[in-house]
Amino acid sequence: MATTLSDTKPSATRGAVILPWEKSSHDQDIRAAEARLEEAVGLAASIGLVIVRQAVLLVRAKRSATLLGSGQVDSLKVAVKADKIDVLVVDARLTPGQQRNLETEFGCKVIDRTGLILDIFGARAATKEGTLQVELAHLEYQRSRLVRLWTHLERQRGGFGFLGGPGETQIEADRRMIGDRIVRLKKELEQVRRTRGLHRQARKRVPFPVVALVGYTNAGKSTLFNALTGATVYAKDQLFATLDPTMRAITLPSGRRIILSDTVGFISDLPTELIAAFRATLEEVAEADIILHVRDIAHPDSAAQKKDVFGVLDGMARDDMIESDWASRMIEVMNKADLLGGPDAVPQTEDTVAISAITGDGLPALMDVIDRRITSSMETVRYRLPLSDGAASAWLYQHGEVTDRQDDDAFTTITVRLLTEDRARFESLFKHAEPLIA
Repeated sequence: MATTLSDTKPSATRGAVILPWEKSSHDQDIRAAEARLEEAVGLAASIGLVIVRQAVLLVRAKRSATLLGSGQVDSLKVAVKADKIDVLVVDARLTPGQQRNLETEFGCKVIDRTGLILDIFGARAATKEGTLQVELAHLEYQRSRLVRLWTHLERQRGGFGFLGGPGETQIEADRRMIGDRIVRLKKELEQVRRTRGLHRQARKRVPFPVVALVGYTNAGKSTLFNALTGATVYAKDQLFATLDPTMRAITLPSGRRIILSDTVGFISDLPTELIAAFRATLEEVAEADIILHVRDIAHPDSAAQKKDVFGVLDGMARDDMIESDWASRMIEVMNKADLLGGPDAVPQTEDTVAISAITGDGLPALMDVIDRRITSSMETVRYRLPLSDGAASAWLYQHGEVTDRQDDDAFTTITVRLLTEDRARFESLFKHAEPLIA
């Protein structure tokens, strides 16, 4: 009998997701656990797992060997066999020993939250920079887990007593190779960081204010980016749809040009390996003149997601990756307001604006808020220029807001509002100009 294509199609990878939860049994904590589990299921599904079982497991005390209690392990062992589970996702940080012990107990592959996120990042990274960052994070994570990978070789120890067996030699060789590769990757990423720094310096010479989009993963940053710029950046209703930063220039209602930057989404318990590896990408946020914090305001866990985003930014400030005044540069963008009845149904302040990136409602108001924020940082200066210097006058009209002009026989006195960076550039280009504080 001939084999058809359907006969050779590989079967789907069956997965289960469990969330060890240490919180109390209060209703609020239960809802938080359910939201966290739903997020983990979404993460697992995004790498192609077919989730056939999911559960929150209350943990009274963490076991050093398996994290879970013995009864929970026994119960899961039965479920894994009955459901023919290929991959068990534990939405927690597992030690190498706990991961090895659980795999032995269940007879299937076990990955923790960090490993899951790294797998997603590995599948989504598109640029050379993103690929380097993910590889570095993955190697940092795997370096501590080589003992788990080489457990099957431990039986080969022996020989003359003073020599390690082949398994031990292989572990050391792998550690050396990983260590060497990490060193090379860090050097390559440092070059990426220097190149990105040069690009930022070039933008400052242009200069256009930089507005960076940040927010929890799947909050709608890329959809908003596309709506404001007319670009076609990949945007999908899935976690971590965007990994590599994208930039576009747009024009505000005042005619002022800005650069809008779309960045990687944040998530609760973001692996420390990723925070370090994505330093070059996160520096786009650090250097931004304005930070747009995009929130999924319709998400039941929106407040907790905001807290997680602020936690990452606070961590960046502690590591000197971003100025500690990042909050003063922030505008809160409450996205997906269409799911709550529209922007008018969402309370707003001077520093917040409700929008729907998918329908376009509220986008003009957001552009106005950005415009006002940039304008608020401008300073008023008067310049006395020769009438014959049309280039200097034209530059001020193009880059600033001229509020007054007075001409005499030989000179013109122009009162203009300029960004600090624009003023510095103007005075560098036209050194003969006489600045007078208005």
